[in-house]
This record gives sequence, C-alpha cells and structure tokens, in this order.
Amino acid sequence: MSLVVFESHKRIHCAECRQGPLRLLVREAGVPRCLDCVDLGHLVYLPRGDAALTRRAREASSLSAVVVRRHKRRHRYERQGLLVERAALARAERACLADAEVRARRRDRDRLRRAAEDVRFTAAFTAEIRRLFPGCPEERARAIATHASLRGSGRVGRTAAGRALDEQAVSVAVRAAVRHLDTEYDALLMAGVPRFAARARLAERIDAILDGWRTAPGEPVRAWTALA
Repeated sequence: MSLVVFESHKRIHCAECRQGPLRLLVREAGVPRCLDCVDLGHLVYLPRGDAALTRRAREASSLSAVVVRRHKRRHRYERQGLLVERAALARAERACLADAEVRARRRDRDRLRRAAEDVRFTAAFTAEIRRLFPGCPEERARAIATHASLRGSGRVGRTAAGRALDEQAVSVAVRAAVRHLDTEYDALLMAGVPRFAARARLAERIDAILDGWRTAPGEPVRAWTALA
C-alpha cells in the first residue's frame, strides 16, 4: 500500500508546526500535516510523465509516496507524481540514461505495432457497420468507425464489447453518429435541453435514418425494432 500525499488547492497550514500555506500535505487523523512533521521532508518530487524513470525511482527508494491532486470537475483524485529519496532518483536517472536508445527503439516499434493494429481494427469495425447497415455509405461507415475506435478516447469502439465487434456496440456507435451529425441534437444541448429529453425528441427521426441504412440500395425497406 502506497503512502499518499495531497497537493492542496487551498491555503492550509500544518496542524502540528503551523507551517504553511502547504503545497503538499499528509492527512493524519483527519488533520493536515506538513511533510517534515510526518518524516517525508527529505524526499524529492518526481512529476509523472516518464514511466521508466518513475518505476525505477520507486523500486530504488526504500521510502516513497504518491502525490495526488483532486480534480474539481471530475470529482476524483488524480496522480501527479511521486516523492522518492534523492539518491534513488539519481540512480534511476543514470539507469534511464544508459538504456535511453534501446527504450526509444522499443517505443518506436510499439508505436508502429499499435498503428497497424488500429488500422486493422478500424477496417473491421467499418466492415461490421456495413454488414449491419448496408445502406450506410462506405465513407460514412469509415468515418464512424474511425471516430468510435480512436485509441484512448474511451468511446464505444474501445470498450470490450466494441473490441469484440459486438452488434449492440457497433449499433450504438452508428446511432450516436447519426444523432450528432444528422439532427439538431448538439444545438438542443447548447440550448439547455436535458440530454435524455433531446434524445427522446429526436428518436423517431434517428430510427428512420437507421431503418433506411439497414436496407441495401435497391432492396425493399423492411421494418426493424428501434434500438433502445
């Protein structure tokens, strides 16, 4: 279990020595204390961003603490960096410098591998959209797949169901694209209309577009059950 140090947004003073205002503090028994009072004052701060340096510094340090800061809008604490012993950080920096070229080549290989995986997955997602919605123009299907499957986006294409090309997940991605691009949904949100009310108002129009796309060009239109 890691020790946790908080980065403060407020002007807080140590409950023990009254030092402050504190940028970094630890809460003991519900009260704030400075790093010196909790025997962490000798540690140095390592900001997040270099995974190899962070890992090596943490492993080399007999005492360390995670620094977190509360994100007001997301209502959660997010990791900002690490407090480690100065000698441990120096050793980690020397180790990273020694194999920097090897790690750079590995990162390049990993980047190329991920890019190739993304191209293949987007193509598969596009094909699945075209299978479920043969009337959807190919360019549009490709654009939907590219948007939904963007790495790191958290969109439906990056979920477990999306990665498995689950029909429900693919249909959700297509429906979302139609909602945003073929209706005034975004304008309704900007006007203050609640999200679910805006969706309900536009559901019939979206269903009509999707029903049309479920039929290949030249085939008679069939009735489908609307996706909830």
